Amino acid sequence: MKPYRNVNGNSNIVSYEITEDSIHVVFKSGAQRNYLYNYTSPGRAIVEVMKVLADQGHGLNTYISSTVKTRFSKKW
Repeated sequence: MKPYRNVNGNSNIVSYEITEDSIHVVFKSGAQRNYLYNYTSPGRAIVEVMKVLADQGHGLNTYISSTVKTRFSKKW
C-alpha cells in the first residue's frame, strides 16, 4: 500500500494500491474501510481517473463521494 499524500490535509483516505485493472483504497473511518474499485465496477474510465488522482494526492476522496459513490467492486 502506498500512503495517500493528502495535499490539502483534509482527505478521509489513508492509502491506496494500484494494479493494472483496479485500485484498492483504504479510508480513515468507517466500519468497512477497504474498498476495491475495478474495471467491472465502476468501470475502466472511472478507475483510470482514480489512479491519476491517487498518484497526485489530491481530489480522490471528492471524486469518490461525488462521482463514484457506491459503485465499488468489494468492501471489507
